[in-house]
Amino acid sequence: MPPPRSPDTSRDALAPVLRAVHAVVFDTDGVITDSARVHAAAWKEAFDAFLRAHPPEDPALRRPFDERDDYLRHVDGKSRLDGAAAFLAARGIETSADTVRAVAADKERLFTRRLHEQGVDAYPGTVRLVKALRAAGVPRAAASASRHAGELLDRAGVRDLFDALVDGGEAARLGLAGKPEPDLFLEAVRRLGVPADRAAVVEDALAGVEAGRRGGFALVVGVDRAAGADTGARLLRHGADIVVHDLGELCAGGAPK
Repeated sequence: MPPPRSPDTSRDALAPVLRAVHAVVFDTDGVITDSARVHAAAWKEAFDAFLRAHPPEDPALRRPFDERDDYLRHVDGKSRLDGAAAFLAARGIETSADTVRAVAADKERLFTRRLHEQGVDAYPGTVRLVKALRAAGVPRAAASASRHAGELLDRAGVRDLFDALVDGGEAARLGLAGKPEPDLFLEAVRRLGVPADRAAVVEDALAGVEAGRRGGFALVVGVDRAAGADTGARLLRHGADIVVHDLGELCAGGAPK
């Protein structure tokens, strides 16, 4: 990867908080593409089927999977196996490795079907920011625990906007630990040739912002698409330096808070 171009006046198109960073790593689902909704729907179908077949002993834990709260708390940003294990444990269900793999495989099947039926789009604000970074000579990477990340970027028509991609397949091949460990992001900036303490991470998941903080990144941006009563505050508590609702806020004239 060639070194980034020297900063020039094109950085004026970026919000001040980004003008000093030398590279930016973006999570994929919910940050670049609107695929988080497809993941959440597939998880709900898989988990609800499992809960009906294997209801927890405590009636209070038999409620259906919540596509916003349960998704953000237990599976967002994690690998399928880690997400499945975390949610089932939260419902007090003791499971074997085989059971976790079966639920994760069911989710994978459902997600693939929904992806082919519905497709995905890139968020316009994200595209605007990534293009501004490219114009400013700031290297950009996409990173995701999902093995579908490359396909999602291709389907959304934005893969060529990124200089590097580290997906779930690469993570498995390299033995990278899942979020909240920072391995995925550190591998991404390594490929860009920029140290973490001069780079930014952009994430919508609690595990993801925590990973950015653990990795020693100069800036961790939380993306609060849910805009719930405390979703932004959760991102800040887990390690985000700033929280935005849309990445277009990080272009000049935006107002990150």
